[in-house]
Amino acid sequence: MTQQSENVSALLRPYVRRVEADLELWLADPMTPAALTEAMRYCVLGGGKRLRPALVLLSATAVGGDALEQMARRSAVAIEMVHCYSLVHDDLPAMDDDVLRRGRPTAHVQFGEAMGILAGDALLTRAFAVLAGNAMDDPRTARLVAELAYGAGEAGMIAGQVADMDLCDVPDGAEGLKFIHTRKTGALIRCACRMGAICGGASAAQLEAVGRYGEHLGLAFQLVDDLLDATGELAVMGKTPGKDAQAGKRTYVTEMGLENATKLAQEITAAAVAALEPLGRNGTDLAVLAKSLTGRKH
Repeated sequence: MTQQSENVSALLRPYVRRVEADLELWLADPMTPAALTEAMRYCVLGGGKRLRPALVLLSATAVGGDALEQMARRSAVAIEMVHCYSLVHDDLPAMDDDVLRRGRPTAHVQFGEAMGILAGDALLTRAFAVLAGNAMDDPRTARLVAELAYGAGEAGMIAGQVADMDLCDVPDGAEGLKFIHTRKTGALIRCACRMGAICGGASAAQLEAVGRYGEHLGLAFQLVDDLLDATGELAVMGKTPGKDAQAGKRTYVTEMGLENATKLAQEITAAAVAALEPLGRNGTDLAVLAKSLTGRKH
């Protein structure tokens, strides 16, 4: 493991523990059929960096809030459920047709296509139930629901997936890649940061700063994903490398080359860190995370 990967793991570890416990607590309603609960658990509790929920909690702290407060915890769980649902559907034969995720068979391989689709559907809807549950009198609830719906929806993550699969018109070159990845990857990462800031009672200036940080971080994260797909190893990554090239997908590496893509990742990471200046020292952990993610190996 590289020093950067160790830094990421060390920084995220306390948040990962908190999120894992809350996922166990809120994953499925008691009335959920046992077979569906098993599939949902498989999709959500099978590892992963927990980057997005950690960003919720880190962002809440960065604007002066409490990461252990229930609304922040519910937001962290909700966004991880949405992320996991997106991975389940992304792996389906009609999409990326992948058989390995987080070092294990993908959901549709393990449970069949129908259950894979339905488990993803269940995670998406459960996310909003968790976000709204026991908090209908909290004035932040409506803002958080709207934020998550936008980030995950037809103008955000779903739009990026449509563009990535060449199901709509996308500009050529780097502008087209930015169009895809500010939506497919960046929208949910930006959403995580903004949800955390909302939970933490951010001012308008703080919310804007954290949102810009998340937008830049999302692009840098995708750039590194593209680099790892071209250079990574299965044993380290836990998923199949080289899939994008085999599928003829546009990536930063195929469009720009390894050297230029690496340089761009560093530049966008610097922009993410610069966006945190209005937070002062409170933004330190978010800045460290951005820098460490650029050098990760999985």
